[in-house]
Amino acid sequence: MHQMIRLLTALWASFALHSALAAPLETPRQVIEQRCVVCHACYDAPCQLKLEAHIGLERGANQTLVYDSTRLLAGDLTRLFDDAQGEAAWRKKDFYPVLDREQPEKGLLYRMLALKQAHPLPARGPLPEGFDFSLHRDQQCVKPGGFDDFAEDYPQWGMPYGLPGLRPEEHRMMLDWLETGAPAPPVPALPDALQGEVAAWERFLNQNDKRSQLMARYIYEHLFLATLYLEDAGQDSHLFRLVRSASPPGDAVEVIATRRPYDDPGRERFWYRLQPMPIVAVAKSHLPYRFDAARRDWYRGLFLAPDYTVDSLPGYDSDLSGNPFRSFADLPVRARYRFMLEEAEFTIMNFIKGPVCRGQIALNVIEDRFWVLFMDPEALDPELDGAFLEQESDNLRLPVPRTESVIDIASWLKYARAQARYEKAKAQHIEAEMAEGRRRPELDLLWDGDGDNSNAGLTIFRHFDTASVVRGLVGETPKTAWVITYSLLERIHYLLVAGFDVYGSVAHQLESRLYMDFLRMEGEYNFLMFLPADQRKPLRDHWYRGAPESAREPVFVRSEAMQLPTGVDYQSDDPKAEFLARARARVPGGAVPRFDYHRHTSPEIAQALDALVAHRGAHNRFLPEVSFVHVIGGEGEQAFTLLRDSGHSNIAQLFEEDERRLPEEDALTVVAGLIGAHPNQFFQVHARQMPLFAADIAALESAEDYATLLHRYGVRRNAPWFWDVSDRLQRLSVEQDGIAAGIFDLNRYHGYREE
Repeated sequence: MHQMIRLLTALWASFALHSALAAPLETPRQVIEQRCVVCHACYDAPCQLKLEAHIGLERGANQTLVYDSTRLLAGDLTRLFDDAQGEAAWRKKDFYPVLDREQPEKGLLYRMLALKQAHPLPARGPLPEGFDFSLHRDQQCVKPGGFDDFAEDYPQWGMPYGLPGLRPEEHRMMLDWLETGAPAPPVPALPDALQGEVAAWERFLNQNDKRSQLMARYIYEHLFLATLYLEDAGQDSHLFRLVRSASPPGDAVEVIATRRPYDDPGRERFWYRLQPMPIVAVAKSHLPYRFDAARRDWYRGLFLAPDYTVDSLPGYDSDLSGNPFRSFADLPVRARYRFMLEEAEFTIMNFIKGPVCRGQIALNVIEDRFWVLFMDPEALDPELDGAFLEQESDNLRLPVPRTESVIDIASWLKYARAQARYEKAKAQHIEAEMAEGRRRPELDLLWDGDGDNSNAGLTIFRHFDTASVVRGLVGETPKTAWVITYSLLERIHYLLVAGFDVYGSVAHQLESRLYMDFLRMEGEYNFLMFLPADQRKPLRDHWYRGAPESAREPVFVRSEAMQLPTGVDYQSDDPKAEFLARARARVPGGAVPRFDYHRHTSPEIAQALDALVAHRGAHNRFLPEVSFVHVIGGEGEQAFTLLRDSGHSNIAQLFEEDERRLPEEDALTVVAGLIGAHPNQFFQVHARQMPLFAADIAALESAEDYATLLHRYGVRRNAPWFWDVSDRLQRLSVEQDGIAAGIFDLNRYHGYREE
């Protein structure tokens, strides 16, 4: 009977799918966005062919890797909008064309599309041998003169690589477009109201008084990666970024390109400008930030209304500019903290979606899922804490490359010793405050979002070599949590965002990764302080099973502060779960209704998803980190995400992660909607199949079982309906996230395994 039900529901699902395939794409821009940008965007675009902007197509490709773990010296900068202007300048940087405007049919893009049409993937069965989708795969960055040899050696490697080709009508449309010179899509004119808004921002950020100048520098160093959208700006219209320009407002923007946002601009006079960004938003790097009149008024009240003076502006000396506690010592601590807290998801998203967060080594510094809470800025004494931070500013300095070579790693111990001194001073500071009755860890020390700001609680997911962050406390009680203070939040930003150089040497990248261990532990120990004193060490020991003593016993752990009592009155025998449950109830939107599948689907489907969540264990290890489940039939089209929480004995070591895996602790977090910029697998399931789907996952015991699961429900890379499912999920993402949505990245898509 079980097999008969499976067969009937599978036949019904197949009929429902193939009777409703999506219509062909209608414009070359849609083809570029939904068939090309899905693999060719951001710093890890194959062969540096970035297609989220038309100037990336004009720039072309380059054989040099941006992410290169063997680079002993800092690499040449090749940021699309910054480091060269115009095709001729990019040719000098060894970028070669993918278009041929004189003989379009000889252009690389034209020939790559034609190659796929001539050699389509088989519609059934596994992919042919030879495809490599690993993160650090070798790239065949063919130049125009070598295409014939490439086509002979790799006939099935046409574009889209390892995915179905374009429909015939889409392919013909693309060839027609290329034959007319591949013109850029028209950029809509900026409405008068938004022109006025741009002008108002540029006046505000370029005032002459010292307080305004210091404020503007602080804003720029925290928003330089942001995708700014103005009031009334829609999903496809006017996006901007904040830059330093050699030209004043009213003239064309002349970007001052420096390696880091706090590097010397090389001129005494420059202006902060809003540069239009004619790009398509890409989920893995899209950092939307509202920039309107209300935000400007808020900045004015935050930074300019308080009574303080700025006698002199900080310079750009490398010892100073990378240390925000020295550069911005004159700005009120509360204002700085409030600035980052107001959009805490965006602040954290900068290191989740910024260039630092790519690869297993970069991300094994964090747990697979944990909750983030923040200290309440109103619970701080700004003058006292400001004085403490200024006193400790030298110990709070972050790794700054000196030689841009492996020699820099020799300074690692210096930063480690400085961090130890800071931990000791912080412990003494806390001990003194508690002794005087001014501070005790209680629930009301946590920021409650001022009653209505859902940024007060965040969930961070690690997906092995990528990560995501969302507002709210998602899922079951996590293994760990962080409580973030102002100084910790600022250091995370300057270590992993403002101070991280994606083109830097391996020494720089290793320093950044190692220093992040300190910051993770600090967030965890801030959380432990809210728990009963006798619970802290056992819980910490559980997090760091098998870790070396240096990770288990930092200075702060050995301090008297860790023995001081909590101010929280616990009623249960599981203080961690009780505290996090109370915190979740306290922060706005903590239960995250938009991700609660019980609110968005039928009782039958919810019951099946409940079974997935409840069933922890090694069977979950066969699933990829991020799976999108497209449910058809029933109450209509629905989407869910299965997020694998991988068990580890500890995350305190740089290498040999496989040896620290504990599959028996693996679990799934299931949400309504879509979380994750890099889906690893699409499953398409009819509503009637959902109980069977959940039962099949629970029964996984081998790679062969997973191959059967893929055969029943998975969308393979070569499935003729692959693009239909991808487009539908992309549309659901836009409906879910609006301006925050972006094109998914398919470089890490599985769907081809035949184990």
